[in-house]
Amino acid sequence: MSSLKAYIFDLDGTLIDSLKDLASAVNRMLVEQGYPERDLALFPEYIGDGMRQLVSRALPESARTDDIIDRCLSSYQQQYQNGWHDQTIVYAGMQDVLDELKGRGMKIGCISNKPHHFTQLCCDHFFPADTFAVVLGQRNEVPRKPDPAGAHEAAALLGLTTADCAYVGDSGIDMAFAKNAGMRGIGVSWGFRSVAELQEHGADVIVNLPWDLLLQK
Repeated sequence: MSSLKAYIFDLDGTLIDSLKDLASAVNRMLVEQGYPERDLALFPEYIGDGMRQLVSRALPESARTDDIIDRCLSSYQQQYQNGWHDQTIVYAGMQDVLDELKGRGMKIGCISNKPHHFTQLCCDHFFPADTFAVVLGQRNEVPRKPDPAGAHEAAALLGLTTADCAYVGDSGIDMAFAKNAGMRGIGVSWGFRSVAELQEHGADVIVNLPWDLLLQK
């Protein structure tokens, strides 16, 4: 019998494939602000460390000043608000796996470095209303992943300890977050980052399909 009592998931690149919508919003912002667009292939390395870092990395190096980033961040937020679900999809099989985990008595959560407003929007839109027992996006008062503060907050809200939880994600930041918080780190190979990155940051296990999550003990 599994010792785990909860599965907490990263959002972008783990539960949903949002790459095209994130990239499109950034590129619309860049054009609006007079900067060159970025190729879609670059975005997997831009994503995962919060919205401000995404905007900063997409800008030309000479434009990465606080004032310019602030202005571009505001523009990006509006652009993303206008198109956050145009091309985003839930990864195939993910909803069935979440349903099966819940059927086995597992609590399900989501913790993302995406701003809380957008994290909640995505969870509410792409998944049934009762899917997640806790949803936490990036908030100014809580350090973002890989700081473990969000993990301890989520575990407390679930009535658990972090040792009762697995964290499922697609990046090195996610695996470091799991390790820092004392959660089991499960890396997914279908996301935005490489298997090598997951291994380098201490993944306890790497899965290749959502259904593989049902085999964890």
